[in-house]
Amino acid sequence: MFKKILNPILYHGEKKKKNFFEGWYYKIIDRDGKHSFAFIPGIIMGKINETGHSFIQVMDGSNVKADYLKFSKGQFKHNHDPFMIIINNSYFSLTEINLNHYDNNIHIFGSIKIVDVVKWPDSLINPGSMGFYNYLLFMECYSHVCCLDGGIVGELMINRHKYDFTGGKIYIEKNWGKRFPENYLWLQANNFLDKSVALTVSLGRVPLGSFHFNGFLAAFLWKNNVYKFTTINRSKIELCNNHNKIKLSFKKDNYLLNVEAFYKNDEFIKILAPQNGDMVRTVKESITSCIRVEFMDTKKEMMLFQGVSNNAGVEIVGNLVKEKKSL
Repeated sequence: MFKKILNPILYHGEKKKKNFFEGWYYKIIDRDGKHSFAFIPGIIMGKINETGHSFIQVMDGSNVKADYLKFSKGQFKHNHDPFMIIINNSYFSLTEINLNHYDNNIHIFGSIKIVDVVKWPDSLINPGSMGFYNYLLFMECYSHVCCLDGGIVGELMINRHKYDFTGGKIYIEKNWGKRFPENYLWLQANNFLDKSVALTVSLGRVPLGSFHFNGFLAAFLWKNNVYKFTTINRSKIELCNNHNKIKLSFKKDNYLLNVEAFYKNDEFIKILAPQNGDMVRTVKESITSCIRVEFMDTKKEMMLFQGVSNNAGVEIVGNLVKEKKSL
């Protein structure tokens, strides 16, 4: 257990029999920003022992569609050293995505090599992006940013169309536990003009026994440094959601991070999420939105970075950001 706490990317469900899910999220963009896809391999265990299945969700941002590839639990395998998830004939790791699947709805095969991975900086006290919350074994949902930014090399053939992803970008995260939060927000961007810049943001209403709290984490990669704004390091946050635009401001010490996410309703893709031991909850996610970032040093009154990323990820679930407030 301690090994998995310190390495959150590893599979946590070896001893789980029911009411558990675990999924990894791989989002890729081609070099020219014309095509974005996301692949979600995972496993769900039902409320009754030994029920459930494994799956791979395929999100196509350009065509605003998703395919749900369903497999048996026995077709899910994993490896810890090195990390690898295998589902039927496809596998996923921190160094490669290899897809090989054919059915009446989708034919997809090919290999993507992952290079220059930038991980979330952590420590023994604060392992992974959730930090010391990983030591609390009773929480309903956990998450981890596995790869804040990375490069990719390779091609995929999807329904007789060849996509060249060499020179493109990748982002990887994962979630596991009993269920997703009822209310949450997720933003992600690493397709700026400056290819060394990346952003990830997550906010959620987290149950804790009979109580709950609003937790958040944000990481901004700039000039090879990762600036973290989180509940754990006592950063401040303000947020507002109005007319297809989300505005957030994060403050920690002398650094101010302003984020604006612009989205259109017709670019959201319906995907499945865990609920009550099955993948029956429908949520909507865009991987073709636009995010604008400003990063400032307030002590020096200096603008350090301004930029816009297309093919950004946006997911809004519940009522967490209906009106402006501070957390």
